[in-house]
Amino acid sequence: MHREVGALRAHAPGEVRVLVVESRAKFASKRWHRQRAHLVLASLRRFVLELREEGFEVDHRVAESLSVGLAEHRAEFSPGRVVAMSPMSFDGERMLERNGVTVVPNEQFLCSAESFAAWADGRRTMRMEDFYRWQRTRIGVLMDDGEPAGGRWNFDADNREPPPNDGRSWPESMRDQLDALDARVMVDIERWCPDLFGAPPDGTWATTRTGALARLHHFIDEVLPLFGPHEDAMLRSEWKLAHSALSPAMNLGLLHPGEIIAAAELAYREGRVPIASAEGFIRQVMGWREYVRGLYTLWMPDYRASNALEADLPLPPAFLGGTTELACVSHTIAGLEARGWVHHIERLMVLGNLALTAGVRPDAMVDWMWASFVDGAEWVMLPNVLGMALYADGGRMATKPYASGGAYINRMSDHCGDCRFDPKKRTGTDACPFTTLYWDFLARNESALRGNNRMGNQLGSMRKLKDLDAVRERAVEVRDRLTRGTL
Repeated sequence: MHREVGALRAHAPGEVRVLVVESRAKFASKRWHRQRAHLVLASLRRFVLELREEGFEVDHRVAESLSVGLAEHRAEFSPGRVVAMSPMSFDGERMLERNGVTVVPNEQFLCSAESFAAWADGRRTMRMEDFYRWQRTRIGVLMDDGEPAGGRWNFDADNREPPPNDGRSWPESMRDQLDALDARVMVDIERWCPDLFGAPPDGTWATTRTGALARLHHFIDEVLPLFGPHEDAMLRSEWKLAHSALSPAMNLGLLHPGEIIAAAELAYREGRVPIASAEGFIRQVMGWREYVRGLYTLWMPDYRASNALEADLPLPPAFLGGTTELACVSHTIAGLEARGWVHHIERLMVLGNLALTAGVRPDAMVDWMWASFVDGAEWVMLPNVLGMALYADGGRMATKPYASGGAYINRMSDHCGDCRFDPKKRTGTDACPFTTLYWDFLARNESALRGNNRMGNQLGSMRKLKDLDAVRERAVEVRDRLTRGTL
């Protein structure tokens, strides 16, 4: 979706013909969120218009699959060769290779798959923090005479404040006016996708590079100064607080991570953004995002089968739009239904935490998140879900399971005050299911976690519980009700 990267970058109109295929099979393959399906298809069609306006000849096809569209194109035009930028998915790249497409390197990341593999080679552990410092040093971001700007590599300790209770207002999100193209897209996806869910698009998500750049500038000028301290907080009244919500534009290629990082660093250098906010945001883009993609390219295809804890529960009906009395889950799913997006703490510590401690099947969780989030892609969801959220890879990525009871959610959100469950209780009908499931998760997986030195204190506390048998008995009921959709 970005004219200046990949196979098109070195070519001008008249030199090449561009093939664009809309795959009906792809849209029919999952239970997509309406805004996710719309974002992909509307961005694709607007990119076709931009290319044609620039003077490129574009063969824009609707076909049963990409392979069919490619075969039809070859039959009609007999091209000498077909060139494509390496897709972000493992299966996509294999499919192009099977169809005789010449693949050039993917330029939508700062660290190539080959560079990441070279960095990882010979390391006993591949910590994100080590990768992040390597990235900053080699590229020269937030560095002063070889040392980290502000005297520290990481300001994460400054960015863990609970939600503010001062009634402040947060910057409003940008929206674009929907037009006739958007209407046609919605007609098509309603016809092609057999099981859509979620609210229709409202202009929140940019479908052009111009719109994405406008959102980037708005974020840097109005939102990034507020980002750092409360980036882990959750509020019922504010769906994104000071998060950028630029991941859909990055993952589609409307924005390049390099230009996002440069804009954030410039704002810091000019004194418009505090170091903790600038560094925290840059760490997400330059560190975490690139680290996740590197692990994906390094570990696929075997990685997708990971299920080290042998989790076997189906996806909870509450995640699929069913009702739940858990206030934090209800609010998070409502946000997902409304926008196809919730921020990283809601993904990890509400949705992921519940799935981890209950024992939801990793493959079911990956597929659901891939199709449900507007920034979803396999390369994003596999490491984030299997490695970070569900510990399904047995600790290859995360150094410990990110499991917690209701206390964390109570501290970092305003959900618990009106919830019928008590985060301090682990047994009884009003005990918070997160708290019950946390202790049961430790007991249920004690043998698998015993060798993890970061889990010693938690396992020791679990063994000291005098009511552990009652907790585990309550957990059986909680897991059963979660599975039946009656929790």
